[in-house]
Amino acid sequence: MTRVIKIGGSLEADPHRRRALLTAIAEGAHGRCIVVPGGGAFADSVRTAQAQERFGDAEAHRRALDAMSEAAGIFRGIEPRLVQSLEPWAEIASARIRIWNPRRLRAGHPDIPETWDVTSDSLALWLAAQVRAECCVLVKSVDAPPGRSAAALAEDGLVDAAFPRFAAGFGGVIEIWGPNGRVAVETRATA
Repeated sequence: MTRVIKIGGSLEADPHRRRALLTAIAEGAHGRCIVVPGGGAFADSVRTAQAQERFGDAEAHRRALDAMSEAAGIFRGIEPRLVQSLEPWAEIASARIRIWNPRRLRAGHPDIPETWDVTSDSLALWLAAQVRAECCVLVKSVDAPPGRSAAALAEDGLVDAAFPRFAAGFGGVIEIWGPNGRVAVETRATA
């Protein structure tokens, strides 16, 4: 089983939890994993720069991918057993634990809109679909309410606006791990 685990940039505020999670992943506690880094403060600086410099969303998207790449380097600094990978689905190395560097997406991809509607949350789901992962986990600094749909979580601002569309295209389990618990995201439409 392959699991994609996106570690939110908001965990910068909880370095002990982030380090413990990266250590557990590196030790195999969650099986075969691909870690997706959130952009954190680096992505926040892109938002600030965009407001000041007034560049477009496509450029902001590319800079946010760079922010995720920077975070990947920091994660490797925290946990050197993580193998950094640009295309984890195409590589044949035997590493069971990888950290994804999304730098190659700077050139664009037809499935990924270059707007702030797509953040590392949706990119984690996109990657999970690419590698046919059975589970995609979003590690957040807040707990998600149980029984919520992807659309409701997007409306609440817990995930990005594109998340429901990417969730609908992913066939596996989606979970949100908060500081106090884990909840499954409802992906089927309810009547």
